[in-house]
Amino acid sequence: MLHRKHNKKLTPIAKTLRKNMTPQERHLWYDFLHNYKIRILHQKVIDRFVVDFYCRQANLVIEIDGGQHFRESEISKDKERTKILNSYGLKVIRFTNSEIDKNFEAVCATIDRTIQKYLCTTE
Repeated sequence: MLHRKHNKKLTPIAKTLRKNMTPQERHLWYDFLHNYKIRILHQKVIDRFVVDFYCRQANLVIEIDGGQHFRESEISKDKERTKILNSYGLKVIRFTNSEIDKNFEAVCATIDRTIQKYLCTTE
């Protein structure tokens, strides 16, 4: 596994984001990920990014995309971000705010399946 550079300049931004989560991030964090059986971090600095959620044991990044992520410029940035995170051996899964709002249980099931699948292949 490649070393994941920690950009210390982003630590204050990550702390601010932790305190100011979107309603969807807050819902996913407090109603599912916070008490998940495997440790998951929120607003984790990896390389030059602050990812929404990160599960080290499963090499998984979970991103929640608000409306701004559907603009042409952001789509391109998200693809590049995913490519860089993938180069570290990380799997990136994305959910929209709408999916969190309207299909929360399915989002949680997808995250759980993804983590369990990874853990089963490494044991």
